[in-house]
Amino acid sequence: MNELLPLPVLLPLLAAAVKIILGPRHPRLQRTISVAVLAAVLAVAVALLLDADRSGAQVLQMGGWPAPVGITLVADRLSALMLVVSSAVTLCVMVYAIGQGTADRDHLTPLSVFHPTYLLLVAGVADAFLAGDLFNMFVGFEIMLMASYVLITLGGTLPRIRAGTTYIMVALSSSMLFLVAIAVLYAATGTVNLAQLSDRIAALPPGTSLVAELVLLTAFGVKAAVFPLSMWLPDSYPTAPAPVTAVFAGLLTKIGIYGLIRAETLLFPDDRARDLLLVAAMLSMVVGVLGALVQVDVKRLVSFTLVSHVGYMVFGVALQSAAALTATVFYVLHHITVQTTLFLVTGLVERRGGSTSLERLGGLARTAPLVGLLFFVPAMNLGGLPPLPGFLGKLGLFQAGLEDGGPLALTLVATAVVTSLLTLYALVKVWNRAFWRAPAAPGPPSGAGSFSGAAPLYEAVSPAAASRAGGAGPGGADGGEDDPGEGLAHRTARLPAPMVGASMALIALGLSYTIGGGPLVALTGRVAAELLAPRDYVQAVDPYSPGGKS
Repeated sequence: MNELLPLPVLLPLLAAAVKIILGPRHPRLQRTISVAVLAAVLAVAVALLLDADRSGAQVLQMGGWPAPVGITLVADRLSALMLVVSSAVTLCVMVYAIGQGTADRDHLTPLSVFHPTYLLLVAGVADAFLAGDLFNMFVGFEIMLMASYVLITLGGTLPRIRAGTTYIMVALSSSMLFLVAIAVLYAATGTVNLAQLSDRIAALPPGTSLVAELVLLTAFGVKAAVFPLSMWLPDSYPTAPAPVTAVFAGLLTKIGIYGLIRAETLLFPDDRARDLLLVAAMLSMVVGVLGALVQVDVKRLVSFTLVSHVGYMVFGVALQSAAALTATVFYVLHHITVQTTLFLVTGLVERRGGSTSLERLGGLARTAPLVGLLFFVPAMNLGGLPPLPGFLGKLGLFQAGLEDGGPLALTLVATAVVTSLLTLYALVKVWNRAFWRAPAAPGPPSGAGSFSGAAPLYEAVSPAAASRAGGAGPGGADGGEDDPGEGLAHRTARLPAPMVGASMALIALGLSYTIGGGPLVALTGRVAAELLAPRDYVQAVDPYSPGGKS
């Protein structure tokens, strides 16, 4: 299967080039290409995972140049598993975006901008996961970030430009730190190949190794939104279109977590940063959930829960035991899926209710019961309600912390339990105010006078345009005239089937982590074992290496 390794990167890049050549012409062909390419990437990722799980790490030296001269691509169990879930998520988000763009007639944001940029983002994500050396990982990050700069400012509204400026400045600072860490390691060891670094770092002076580790952890911590490096996130993500916010929140922060896992298991397995990571994990949990509790905008509330739940993953990375890493990998997969789902469903709430402000929403359980159900399931999943996968992942982390028995680890377990309960409270507040309570009084459209309000992906259509599109303007498909007594900010078009279908598919994927929990936990256990004893990974990449650490 080695020949399949470049495809998750090359297929989206080639498709993006084709779509740029096509330009605004042939919109149906543009959409077909996007879905077909992302489906092919998912199929390749599944094949790589099956082969990596059965036969060990799959390695390809690009151009036949051996490490460290050439570019090394590696699919071990961790990278292949992350690639599978990210491919499934990006495919569903693309279907959602197509449904939204079609309903809104691609107003202000043509296919020729969004689709190639989105495919470029997917290519960068795949390259970051498959990279076998730090510099190629850096290139993957930069491909991903260049695309994200465009996506986060789609529509050119003032809030998006302002939030995008903050995002770009933080991302560039993080990239600079990453590049500094790569330079330090290359100057000290003569290589940036991960397998070779795992052997050579042990021979470095402790001070040099510690500086490189701290700079690398800082760079990955910014990308993962670990407190105190996370304050940019709640102001940046909520302003973006729903599909963009969903893929950013669900996936991009987990690439930072992936980098932390690689750094702390393969490069620096000596636990020197353990206490620092545990403290950062605790602060992320506390600050994130307290921020969520005081929000009145659903997008900002869910963004703060993202910061909070990053703390759970950092907790598991810091412990570095087999049980902790098993639970961490499981929780990362769960969180990619559930966080993406929540932001997509929040887009449905905004489209159906006219706002994401809890002060303007109300009565959606009666006017949009399907949206209520679609929000309730991932919300309870994120809150950790048993037997959903959010509960299973947290339970595994709690058990690992109790097995560790250290004062900081036990403090983290207590903090994580309280954080989980407060997360559930914050999400129940959203449910009560947006869905159960009486409809709010009519108000201005979402985003008017509000920094956090954001228009849909291709900008909201007017009620007249919605009616022309066959939606729920006056006398539209939702049946009858708008009722002012319902208190909605404004009526929007009937929810497009692709948007609802993509959200339901992601909910089903999240629930499958419970239904197939046994096999999935067993797989993440094998991932953890491979991470803690990377001899096979090292020797697969560099057969002449003295061997990995066991």
